[in-house]
Amino acid sequence: MWDLLLTRARVATMDGAAAYGLIEDGAVAVEGERIAWAGSRRDLPAGASARREIDCGDGCITPGLVDPHTHAVYGGNRAAEFEQRLRGATYEEIAGRGGGILSTVRATRAAGEDALLAAATPRLERLRAEGVTTVEIKSGYGLDRDAELAMLRAARALGEQLGITVRTTYLGAHAVPPEFAGRTDDYVAFVCDEMLPLVARERLADAVDAFCERIAFSPEQTARVFGAAARLGLPVKLHADQLTDGGGAALAARYGALSADHLEHTSRQGVEALAAAGTVATLLPGAYYFLRETKLPPIDDLRACGVRIALATDCNPGTSPATSLLLMANMACVLFRLTPEEALAGITRNAARALGMAADAGTIVAGKYADLVLWDVEHPAELAYAIGTNPANTIVRHGEVRPSP
Repeated sequence: MWDLLLTRARVATMDGAAAYGLIEDGAVAVEGERIAWAGSRRDLPAGASARREIDCGDGCITPGLVDPHTHAVYGGNRAAEFEQRLRGATYEEIAGRGGGILSTVRATRAAGEDALLAAATPRLERLRAEGVTTVEIKSGYGLDRDAELAMLRAARALGEQLGITVRTTYLGAHAVPPEFAGRTDDYVAFVCDEMLPLVARERLADAVDAFCERIAFSPEQTARVFGAAARLGLPVKLHADQLTDGGGAALAARYGALSADHLEHTSRQGVEALAAAGTVATLLPGAYYFLRETKLPPIDDLRACGVRIALATDCNPGTSPATSLLLMANMACVLFRLTPEEALAGITRNAARALGMAADAGTIVAGKYADLVLWDVEHPAELAYAIGTNPANTIVRHGEVRPSP
């Protein structure tokens, strides 16, 4: 006898050759934290039963959603900079005046761990209510020892308190803090020689990220960070080619990065490098929209080269104050011309791969975690179609059932 059996559902497994991996009149069985069986209801084993059964009423089941790129732990907000950009200031101009990331650094350092946790909780609650069962959270707004550790600890605590899988990423190479102004190489040495060993020793990070851009860190400096991460056994990710083509995608590929993110200015050569390395391209339509960018990511090249495409909210105070992964799916379709199936793959199967979690999440396959969402829709394409709605009915995370708020 199984612990849970969901029946009479259109099951979008996101696995297999069929569109969406769709099983009409399907069923999913759960034993403990894992999926025990998934298939057509008519193929259920004889005498199949469960301690709890849910009749899905012809609703649609998908894997639990995965948000593979957020900065959800931070202090303050940057609404004033939003106004400045609407008056014509560019992201780089604001950063050059001490705003941008550094303004959030000041607010984050002043907040403390408890305040950071309290501020981030409603952001994660909104994601969770929309069917997100796994989320990545980066540091990078502390940029000193104590504040970076506080961010990572707050991120870990969010997962424990809210019952959501949180993968943490150390993003010390996000910006150069004021105390290292004019000494970028010295700050990179601090990240590599002091912070990375400490973060690894305390097991506070699942990956390491960097912002490789002319207003942040050069390819050579980023390579130093990635080399140090590799020596500690930590996988890497990269903010790549968002504002210029600085060769970030190729650099990420050279280090076998889990993902390269943004990619608006990535060249064909960079895309080919991602394909060869198996690195996921994580696109961030919220930042593209919020910054009113006009340079599209190289979608056609990514498709032609077979690069997996993930989508994320990029939840952050400056360029994407977003907490709706379904809205990102819609934006990816409208702004980037992804298909609804590509968008759903981008927030399930490919997003899990971008976090190094393909073996446990992202598809409805026996043996993977029982992270599932029952939606009040007839077809999975509706998830990328409607704007501003949340049709989540029931969410299952690691086999635990909870109704959507």
